[in-house]
Amino acid sequence: MSPPQHGSQSGNKTYARVVGSGVAGMAELCIFYPVDTLAKRLMNSSVALNANNWQTVVFQQEAGSAAIGGVRGFVGKWAALFPGFGYGALYKISQRIYKFGGQPVLKETLDKYVFPSERSPTQQFWCNGISGSLIGAGEVVLLPFDVMKIKYQTNPEYRKLNFAQICQQEGLSSLYAGAGVTAARNIAGSFMLFGVNYAVKHSLTDGRTGKPGFIHFALSSTAGSVASILVACPLDVVKTRLQSGNYAGSSAFRIMADIAAKEG
Repeated sequence: MSPPQHGSQSGNKTYARVVGSGVAGMAELCIFYPVDTLAKRLMNSSVALNANNWQTVVFQQEAGSAAIGGVRGFVGKWAALFPGFGYGALYKISQRIYKFGGQPVLKETLDKYVFPSERSPTQQFWCNGISGSLIGAGEVVLLPFDVMKIKYQTNPEYRKLNFAQICQQEGLSSLYAGAGVTAARNIAGSFMLFGVNYAVKHSLTDGRTGKPGFIHFALSSTAGSVASILVACPLDVVKTRLQSGNYAGSSAFRIMADIAAKEG
């Protein structure tokens, strides 16, 4: 009998993580892209949403300009929620492959070299959280795709320009606008995403051996996502405004001060 093919098993596991993450990223993009566009426009707006301005904020069109009933009006509004979809696809799929394919590998490395002595729940919480934070910090490499997506989602002026024209007018450095805020957001958010995910899953299974079931994964993933959003959302607002191009010349601290003073 031949010995177990550990290398082959490891390769299959990595392949499954990469493919699964990519498929999940595409599914998330197709289902939730309009919601993401809506969220980015609300974050970018410094005015309170009301009955008079909601079409301007949400669809970036004047009230009544496409409000007449019928297919054309509905299609026009729906299409208005998909600008930058191509850049969104590049960002979301590459980010999901990197994040959810890379975090388990980094966690295994930390398990082996940093936390080799014991596997207590507290230690594993920190191991999952720290590996998530390190992966989150590295996501800044993918920032140009995210910045292009946000510019198209929040600023109609940029939809007239392609990637090369934006680089020519503003320089490559503009594609890394808000890199510091993005890194801070990713570090905090990814720590909570993976750390809380593990903690809830361990709590639901009561530390039992064996693979958790679907319901365990669903509940723990939801808890991790909610915790991540709660921690990262304030920085996400600042990040979106820095990257939209509507607040040119403003620093992260200036934007935070203005939000605190004018918006609460």
